[in-house]
Amino acid sequence: MLEGIVRESIDKRSTKALRKDGYLIANIYAKGIENINAAFKVNDFIKTVKSKSGLKFDVSVGGKTYNVVVVDYQKHPVTSMLKHVDLKVVLPDVESKYLVPVVPVGTPAGIKNKGVLLQSKKRLSVKCKGKDLPDSFKVDVTPLDIDDTVLVRDIVAPQNVRIIDAGRIAVLGVVKAK
Repeated sequence: MLEGIVRESIDKRSTKALRKDGYLIANIYAKGIENINAAFKVNDFIKTVKSKSGLKFDVSVGGKTYNVVVVDYQKHPVTSMLKHVDLKVVLPDVESKYLVPVVPVGTPAGIKNKGVLLQSKKRLSVKCKGKDLPDSFKVDVTPLDIDDTVLVRDIVAPQNVRIIDAGRIAVLGVVKAK
């Protein structure tokens, strides 16, 4: 579990001091919960996010444990170091919007015909309760040949999960290599 601290002061000077000490600035929020200004050790955060098995993971801040998902993050433009992260608390019985990754499974048939698999949409917007949140959408791409695509409407969502993105948007496709 990722351990963090509650930031007492959110002014620029204290934020810079925390970053200098190796902390990542974070905001934790959800519907019906007061926003929490927190900070995590950068290396611990990166290790936790890379080793998590699903979309959700646990963080402990101020003596309380929250089940969260990463909503957004900011990197330094030159060094690519993480500067800030937004975390959303997953509430089991509250319907909310989430971004769920799309994972292609298999090797497309069009690869043998000098095609290339393109993933134009890496995450899909969904609306569901926290207990129904899927970890990812696995899409079988083995039948795809050159110029075949998988649209949002072709992806089957689990029960009680609604995909918000328009059905006509392409998610995966095989194009001829140039």
